[in-house]
Amino acid sequence: MSGAYWQPEIETMAPAALRELQAARLRETIARAMQSPFYGECYGRLGLAPESIRTVDDVRRLPFTTKEDLRGHYPYGFLTVPPQETVRLHCSSGTTGNPTVIFHDRHDLDSWANLVARSMYCAGVRDSDVFQNICGYGLFTGGLGFQYGAEKLGALTIPAGAGNSRRQIKLMQDFGTSAIHAIPSYLPRLFDEFQALGLHPAEDTKLRIILTGAEPHSEETRQRLQEMFRCKVFNSFGLSEMNGPGVAFECDCRNGLHLWEDCFILEIVDPETLEPMPDGERGELVLTTLDRRAMPILRYRTRDLTSILPGPCPCGRTHRRIDRITGRSDDMFIVKGCNVFPIQVEKILMKIPEIGSDWLIVLDTVGDNDELLLKVEISPAHFTGDMEALERVRRRIIHEVRDEVLVSPHVQLLEPGALPKSEGKAQRVQDLRKKS
Repeated sequence: MSGAYWQPEIETMAPAALRELQAARLRETIARAMQSPFYGECYGRLGLAPESIRTVDDVRRLPFTTKEDLRGHYPYGFLTVPPQETVRLHCSSGTTGNPTVIFHDRHDLDSWANLVARSMYCAGVRDSDVFQNICGYGLFTGGLGFQYGAEKLGALTIPAGAGNSRRQIKLMQDFGTSAIHAIPSYLPRLFDEFQALGLHPAEDTKLRIILTGAEPHSEETRQRLQEMFRCKVFNSFGLSEMNGPGVAFECDCRNGLHLWEDCFILEIVDPETLEPMPDGERGELVLTTLDRRAMPILRYRTRDLTSILPGPCPCGRTHRRIDRITGRSDDMFIVKGCNVFPIQVEKILMKIPEIGSDWLIVLDTVGDNDELLLKVEISPAHFTGDMEALERVRRRIIHEVRDEVLVSPHVQLLEPGALPKSEGKAQRVQDLRKKS
């Protein structure tokens, strides 16, 4: 395909027609969901029925669904079909109890693959590209989600998996990789390996597009990655409860992420009152599936914080856009009475050229007081032993973080590579405080 859209009749649908489609699909989804033990009992007790839904706004009459609901009815409490009709499951790690598990039938997998293909096409990937998926495969949705989407798109797809940077670079050079998908915190390590080999991705590969996901990250991080790799970096959003990748994606305008409203109902609510928030104001993202059969989920509290961007996008797509995710409502920590989100610290650090890409917030109790320690790696180019220069950097971090979050941090500057590395999501907060 060579046009501007993967599915023009869907992506440019008139807003009124799109809302009619959503309302019809919502009624179908409620009828299907009530075949599951959880929704059958819950909606039956409340006297809710599909025919009571006339417009999309009627979704607000439904109760919220939470991660605790999914865990509490593990493993089959949300299934609408016999288990033998499902063909795949994905789930979270479940390190603190039952995992959240999501089941898919063949229709669900085909719909998901189409959404990922649409998303990748939206960002400029075409069937002529060689796509390398530098992401974990298995129960994590990022690997297989992008794999099936890229295949649906028609690109030559390399299921490289996570880590092993030298192998990643060899694959990129040998097969002419032009687009990759990776978590943001891994990309600086991949770039460091390019440098260690005396190579540069802009000169020694055909790379032109980087797709990122799985970790909330700041615009400052995107700009740093683009300066490193000298190519376009696109943001994406997904979560396993809503399939995985392919829920929302940036187009070439990169001014917000189009959330695919033919397959999801989008709400933004106040995390405390749960009341609707107007466009442009940040709150918690709530999502309802509209095209999943084996395990539909209605009004799911994602805990992700974002806002609806008002106005149309110049690309012509009519699906509304959400702003960059700035964290989760349960990621926030309180220190010395101040609410702090890790992404606030990241935005500051990524503006300082002397700082590398890895950092860690350590919260601890010293005496009777909570303390915030920032462990920050210096970039290799600036790790020269100039103690006066490092002290200036340290003071700048203290000053700018204090101005942003109203807490004065202790700052420990580290040599490049000093912090532990992981093939998965980067750990950004370590809370060692005494529990009362």
